Amino acid sequence: MEDKKDLIEAEAGSSVLLRNPDTLGLPGLLVKIAGVVLAIFALYYNSFGVISELHQNAIFFSLIGFMGFILYPLSKKKAKQTLKIDIVLAFLILLSGLYLVFFENSVHARNEALILRDIVVGSVAVVLLIELSRRAAGLVIPLLAVVFSAYALFLGRLMPPGMFSFRGIFYSSYIYRMYFTNDGIFGYIATIASTYVYLFILFAAFFLKSGAGDFIIDLAKALLGRSVGGPAKVAVLASGLMGSITGSSVANVVGTGSITIPLMKKIGFKPEFAGGVETAASVGGQMMPPIMGAGAFIMAQWTQIPYTTIIGKAFIPAVMYYLGVLLNVHIRAKKSNLRPLEKDEIPSLKDVLKRGWHFLIPLIVLIFLLVDGFTPTYAAIISIVAVVVSSWLKKETRMGPKEIIDAMVLGSRNMVGTGVLLLIAGIIVGVITLTGLGISLSIIVTSITKNSVFLLYLLTALAALFLGMGLPVTASYIVLAILIAPAFKMLGVGVLAANMVVFWLAETANVTPPIALAAFAASGIAGSKPVDTAIEGFKLAKGLLLIPILYLYTNLLAGLHPAVILPAVSGLFGLFGFTIFLEGYWNRHLNIIERLLFLIFGLLSYYPSSKEINLAGVAGMVLLFAYYHFKAKKT
Repeated sequence: MEDKKDLIEAEAGSSVLLRNPDTLGLPGLLVKIAGVVLAIFALYYNSFGVISELHQNAIFFSLIGFMGFILYPLSKKKAKQTLKIDIVLAFLILLSGLYLVFFENSVHARNEALILRDIVVGSVAVVLLIELSRRAAGLVIPLLAVVFSAYALFLGRLMPPGMFSFRGIFYSSYIYRMYFTNDGIFGYIATIASTYVYLFILFAAFFLKSGAGDFIIDLAKALLGRSVGGPAKVAVLASGLMGSITGSSVANVVGTGSITIPLMKKIGFKPEFAGGVETAASVGGQMMPPIMGAGAFIMAQWTQIPYTTIIGKAFIPAVMYYLGVLLNVHIRAKKSNLRPLEKDEIPSLKDVLKRGWHFLIPLIVLIFLLVDGFTPTYAAIISIVAVVVSSWLKKETRMGPKEIIDAMVLGSRNMVGTGVLLLIAGIIVGVITLTGLGISLSIIVTSITKNSVFLLYLLTALAALFLGMGLPVTASYIVLAILIAPAFKMLGVGVLAANMVVFWLAETANVTPPIALAAFAASGIAGSKPVDTAIEGFKLAKGLLLIPILYLYTNLLAGLHPAVILPAVSGLFGLFGFTIFLEGYWNRHLNIIERLLFLIFGLLSYYPSSKEINLAGVAGMVLLFAYYHFKAKKT
């Protein structure tokens, strides 16, 4: 294995390793230059530049691919030996993307008839993208792309007559659709990647480079450090705040977990639970507005529902999720008789705000612009400028040219893995659109579930768990949204509810063994067993499976509307009932009868089809809370 300084973890805890550009000499410098060029180019064409979407996405593909082949080695055991090969491949993918920019008009002049050169270059682009996705995300996604492509080319003809039969297309037509049009690699998913997703990742990089990460953690310590199990609650709050900015579970784990996990272990939490808390808290970051994850931007594009509407309706469910995690942490801390943070470890809220109040300016600007009707791209760009300007208000956080360039490089590097994933998803989506396979699968799925929304939900949850074993979150969401969300709509479920269900269930990929990136990242910091950490995280993140049920049967997605109050409150009491039942503790250890009482009233609170039953459940939970509170007081 290479010297550790030559390889860095792409996503901590995963088996994917990147070369460290700081140790590569000229190739590393080329990566940094490409990162800066990509950032400047993205800021240009997303603000006042005029360029076709196809060319924009082709240039994005070229630069992401160029950085990807240098950063992701052909062999992590022989990264130095394969560097020359990877540099050649990096330039090949760079040229294959730029070819489209320079020769698209000549293809149109020939009435879309491809010549040999077009087919060769298009084939090189497709093959290199598949190979790069293998390096960045493992085998599952590239295998899916190959299988779907084979289905369009010849496998469909081999199917028996029926819904899965497809007459097939010529190879030249396949290359034309995947490479020269907006239906494949450079389609709307690539547009989402090169605009919304990249700009918000760039915003997060600028925000963190300005020093805001330390401010967020200190703010969480000041607010929750004095409570029982304070470090764990700090982890939940800090990851929620950080996640609303980065939109990445693994980034949350690495960013906040390196501080909060040692604090949790210090006061007595077991390593597996400490890692599980950070995992569950970080996973919630992809559901927490204003940024959420890449899937939210894809959802906005697919459903044609404004992004601001989506984040407005996602806020209350995200808060419910975090309150459920906080209660679980509180119960475990009380159960284990753990103490808060030491007084000298808790900063003064006044001092924290005095030192870092200017970090709030970019967030306020971002939220204001989104609410005021600006597009997410403009909001992100203006907020990036706000980060730089607000950093000048304090001498110690002032961003100069070096810090700005570093932020551009960091944002571009952080985009490579996600960008490759979204680009290759274009092949899968393009084939499904071309062949009509999605409609056939939706019809079959609805027939299997016998037109039952709940059975379809269970099937989706099971599919998400299996997909999560081999796919990252965004890829899992794309597959589920294409294949299963239409089935929900066929059964009368609203477009937003159907997509939000699969979006939340896709998040289980981060806590589902054997491949649970966020949990594995946390286990690396906690020094715990990865699978045990993932199991603890899965228990704490049970809201991922429970809350989406309410989307199907209640008005939980009504946003800031009175209709959301009852499902939100009763659903929260239901989550509390499940948590207390599983932990077996509420102010004291509970016997089986007491635990069952909490479970029964929790189920009644959660039952999504009757207000009367919900109110009875909530009343029962309130009575139980009051009884054990006064009993504990007497004791």
